[in-house]
Amino acid sequence: MVKLLEWQGKEVFRNYGIPLPKGAVVHSGEEAAKALGTQVPLPCVVKAQVRVGGRGKGGALRFANTAEEAQKAVGELIGSKFKDETVKEVLVEEKRPIERELYISLTLDRSKRLPILMFSAEGGVEIENVPDEKIHKLWVHPYAGILDYQKRQVAKLLGLTDAPAKEVGVLMETLWKIFQGEDAELVEINPLVLSAGHLLALDSKVTIEDDSIFRHPQYDHLQGDMTPLEEKAHEKGIAFVEMGGDVGVIANGAGLTMATLDVLLENGGKPGVFLDLGGTDDPKKVAEAFLLMSEAHPKVVFINIFGGVTRCDTVASGLVSEIKQNPPPFGIVTRIRGHNETEGKAILKEAGIGSFSDLAEAVRQVVSMEGQ
Repeated sequence: MVKLLEWQGKEVFRNYGIPLPKGAVVHSGEEAAKALGTQVPLPCVVKAQVRVGGRGKGGALRFANTAEEAQKAVGELIGSKFKDETVKEVLVEEKRPIERELYISLTLDRSKRLPILMFSAEGGVEIENVPDEKIHKLWVHPYAGILDYQKRQVAKLLGLTDAPAKEVGVLMETLWKIFQGEDAELVEINPLVLSAGHLLALDSKVTIEDDSIFRHPQYDHLQGDMTPLEEKAHEKGIAFVEMGGDVGVIANGAGLTMATLDVLLENGGKPGVFLDLGGTDDPKKVAEAFLLMSEAHPKVVFINIFGGVTRCDTVASGLVSEIKQNPPPFGIVTRIRGHNETEGKAILKEAGIGSFSDLAEAVRQVVSMEGQ
């Protein structure tokens, strides 16, 4: 998935007609000085542009009454770290009076296989602490879209009347257009505020389904919230995800990869990174995958291959070739089954690498080596 920064999400909002405060993206205090007074009136809000939440409580969102205060805040935020993410740009935005803070989002309920509209009369930085019963939910039929009675229901539950009640209906329709038109996984406004008697989006959170990027070239250059190593793998066309544990997993196919992670967790293992080879049996691709895994520095790597489309012997050949050239500083446990299994095991055995046939037995060995 591709997570847009706040300012990028607001550009999407602006293109669809959602009301926003005046603002400008800057990369230095000097740029902020040029924007203030022309594009952005004072007082203003200075917001670090990162893809993680908690900016309000974590000091990454500041207020300024003068141009000097704004420049200073921008200078302090640019280049700083917030939850391990480096701040490269800052949104300077006019400070608007707030009468009420609301919450509204549109995402996908995978359990019901339907889009779901969630909203609450208690939006803002404390949304995570709002009781479940105060977060209302409406499921949206993908063919019918958002219906008029649902608009009236949302307005009533949010306590909106007159102009704001009509505005929230228009806003719901717009969120639905964005959700469909941009192939979004999530479109969220928190807070959606009532300011001077009208609704205004003070923040944005937009996540795009990465498999749809071919339809949206404007997002093609965005790497979402990938780590540097995940970006490197992405450039090579390899599915690679870092998770923070000690065990590296190389498997082929999303189903087998997820099942392997589940079995590891059930047996006390801590997956740190997983790499999905997909259906490839190209030894060069296998070698690239193993080199990426080495850069993640796991304690032990579990290689779990089922040879359907993939040939076990070519995977084994790529693995052995890479190990000979770059001996790994970690242990390796392998399990290969399926097409050319016997030949694959023979290649591994000749290189001094044992291979299990039973998944449970292999996982126990991985967990044992992890704990050493």
